[in-house]
Amino acid sequence: MIDLKTVRDNPDLVRTSQRSRGEDPGLVDALLAADAERRAAIVEADALRSEQKSLGKQVGKAQGEEKQALLAKGKQLAEQVKAAVSRQSEADAAATKAHRAISNIVAEGAPAGGEDDYVVLEHVGEPRDIENPKDHLEIGESLGLLDMERGAKVSGSRFYFLTGQGAHLQLALLNMAAQKATANGFTLMIPPVLVRPEVMEGTGFLGAHADEVYHLDKDDDLYLVGTSEVPLAGYHMDEILDLSDGPKRYAGWSTCFRREAGSYGKDTRGIIRVHQFDKVEGFVYCRPEDAAAEHQRLLGWEKDMLAAIDVPYRVIDVAGGDLGSSASRKYDCEAWIPTQGTYRELTSTSNCTTFQARRLSIRYRDENGKPQTAATLNGTLATTRWLVAILENHQQPDGSVRLPAELAKFVGTDVLAPR
Repeated sequence: MIDLKTVRDNPDLVRTSQRSRGEDPGLVDALLAADAERRAAIVEADALRSEQKSLGKQVGKAQGEEKQALLAKGKQLAEQVKAAVSRQSEADAAATKAHRAISNIVAEGAPAGGEDDYVVLEHVGEPRDIENPKDHLEIGESLGLLDMERGAKVSGSRFYFLTGQGAHLQLALLNMAAQKATANGFTLMIPPVLVRPEVMEGTGFLGAHADEVYHLDKDDDLYLVGTSEVPLAGYHMDEILDLSDGPKRYAGWSTCFRREAGSYGKDTRGIIRVHQFDKVEGFVYCRPEDAAAEHQRLLGWEKDMLAAIDVPYRVIDVAGGDLGSSASRKYDCEAWIPTQGTYRELTSTSNCTTFQARRLSIRYRDENGKPQTAATLNGTLATTRWLVAILENHQQPDGSVRLPAELAKFVGTDVLAPR
C-alpha cells in the first residue's frame, strides 16, 4: 500500500500516478472519502465508549431510582456502542479495501504510457551476423537439450523437459548466478514455492494479474509462486529488521509457476513463455532513502550476469502503464534474439519502495529507535529463458553452440555438440 499520509497531503500526486499507469484516478477520491468515513466512525465510537465509561462511574455512586434510571440508560448506551463499533469495523474494512486498490506511486522520471512507451537507456554489445540462424528449439532438439513433445505429453502445452546437457546448462547458469550473488553479499535461499494468501496478496500479485497465479484451493488455500520474490518478501513479514549495517540482500533459487493467462497463441514455440521455469531472484530490504541507489546496484548485478553469457542486450526504462502494481520504477534488460530480429526480456528489476513492506508489516528502527516502514526491491539474476538467448547467439555453422568462457567453467565444456 502507498503511504496514506501522502494521499491525504498530496492527492494530485497520486492521481497523476494513476493516470500514468492508465488506471482510475477516481480511486484516490474514493479512498479519501472512505478514510474520512473511517475517521468519523472512530470518533463516534470513541465518544460513545467514553460516555459509557463515565456513566459506569455514576452508576457506582447512585442509589435507588437514580441508579435504575442510569442502568436503563447504560443498557441503551451499550447498544449504541455496539452499533458504533460495528460501523467502525465496516468503515475500516471499506477504507482498507480502497487503500489496497491503489497501485504504487510511479517514480518521478519514469516514462508515461503503456507497454510500447519504454525508453531505451543503453545498448550493450552488437548482434552477430548469423547466416540462416536456427531458433533455440531447433538447436535444443538437434543437440538433445530440450524435449517439448514429451513435456506436452506428460503435462500439456507450454511444458518441457531439459535433457542431458540442456539440464547441465541450466544448472550451470543458475549456479553461476548463485555464486555471483553470494560474492556480492546476498544470502542464498531456497524458499518454499507454496505460500499463504496473505503473502501472495501482500506482495501485490492478487490484483489485476491474479489470473496468472496457480491457486490450490479446496483443503489447501495456497498459491504457487511465479517468482521467489513472493516468499522472500514474506520471510520478514510482521518483523522489525535491523538495517543498521545496511540493506539485507537475499538470492532466492526456486522453481516458478505462471498460468500465462491471456497469452494464447503468443510464444507457443519453445521455452520463451512457459508454465514452469527455474530462476534465481535477488531481493533486497533497505531504508527508503537507500532504495534508488540499491535499484541501480541490482541493475548493475544483472548486467554483470549478462556479460558472463556474452549476449547483446539493451536496458529499458519501463513506462508507468506497464509496471506491476507494486513497482514504482522498473528496468528491464532485453537480449537480442537472432531468429526473431528483436530484443526479448531476460531480466527485470523493480523498486517497490514501501508498498510491499507496508502491506506485510515489515519495519526497521530509525536513528531514534522509532519503527519505520522498510523498502523492498527485486531483480532477476538468471532464469530458464536465458537459454534461448545463449543458444541462439552462440550457435555455430556446424550446428554446435560455443559457450562463453565464464559460463563454460560451470558447464564443464566450452562447446555443446551433438553426441
